[in-house]
Amino acid sequence: MRTGNGIIWRCEKCDGRAVGLQLLRRTFAPESINPLWLHAIHNEGRTARPCPSCGNAMIEVALDSSSGIRVEVCRICEFVWFDSGETQTLQARPLPKPKMQVILPQEAREAIALAKVQQLAEQARGSDFDSAAPDEWWKSIAAFFGMPVEFDAPAQERRAFVTWFLAAIIITASVHAFFNLHEAVQLFGLIPAQALRLHGLTFVTSFFLHAGIIHLVGNMYFFLVFGDDVENFLGPLRYIALIAIAAFVGDLVHIASAPNSTIPCIGASGGIAGVITFYALAFSQAKIGFLWRYFYYFRWIRLPAWFVFVLWIFFQIIGAYEQKIGISSVSSFSHLGGAGVGLIAWFLTRKTAPFAA
Repeated sequence: MRTGNGIIWRCEKCDGRAVGLQLLRRTFAPESINPLWLHAIHNEGRTARPCPSCGNAMIEVALDSSSGIRVEVCRICEFVWFDSGETQTLQARPLPKPKMQVILPQEAREAIALAKVQQLAEQARGSDFDSAAPDEWWKSIAAFFGMPVEFDAPAQERRAFVTWFLAAIIITASVHAFFNLHEAVQLFGLIPAQALRLHGLTFVTSFFLHAGIIHLVGNMYFFLVFGDDVENFLGPLRYIALIAIAAFVGDLVHIASAPNSTIPCIGASGGIAGVITFYALAFSQAKIGFLWRYFYYFRWIRLPAWFVFVLWIFFQIIGAYEQKIGISSVSSFSHLGGAGVGLIAWFLTRKTAPFAA
């Protein structure tokens, strides 16, 4: 439906309305719109049905403090769904005072309107290259040490029990091995030249070992931050399958890159690379934040997940070259193998997401 301020979507069956946040801001008074959006970004509501546009779970929040009306909001698409008659409770913006206007051509009016919409969008979201810090204190600490953080985390429909349980096993096994690390790596690490030793069990045991505390913390950080969203999207069984296949294929690619090597390979990076790849493709518009530092000057930078993923793949290709010529001990080939599985998994599941456009 085309209105004076823009286009809204109407359901012919229930007469409900789907309205973009920016159109709501242009149409209704701020005191009518700001409360519901603040409830949504602060996660003050319960998980609702999947968004008809992007397939991510919406959140049901109170429209205001007095009407008792609850609406569904998609924080990724910034769409708000109203049931029949609920928009009538909103307070319209007052009409501007009439004044003499110069009649412009249609093309000029459309260009001006588009510029105003873009300006309002920037005001609402903040500049990606000079944005505010995230609400959670731990994200600022992680970013200070160079870690990426989620700004627009998808709504959760279920608790990430598989991610937590698997991370606990990895941490327990790795910390236990730290006391006799050399012996543990030689016994349970994956050696390309002896890939089938222990009847192939090292494909599994190497996944749970890490070379040090930095290796372990780095892998677990990425696994816990992005794994819960992927588990929520795929469900426990498909999520476990993604990790297992990505880790196995990553090991195979590592072996293929140096089949005669006798250096043990350990770590969960191959499986985690599959998880990261799936996240970047399934939630491509989610914002990933970085804290840029220059001496005592700090600035937050937000980038879409798909762009961060492209940069990550670029650096993995460079790392694979360095690994091949022998100047890097990081198995970038394993990362690329796991990423390939994540890409295939996303391609196979993207059309099965409920209500996906």
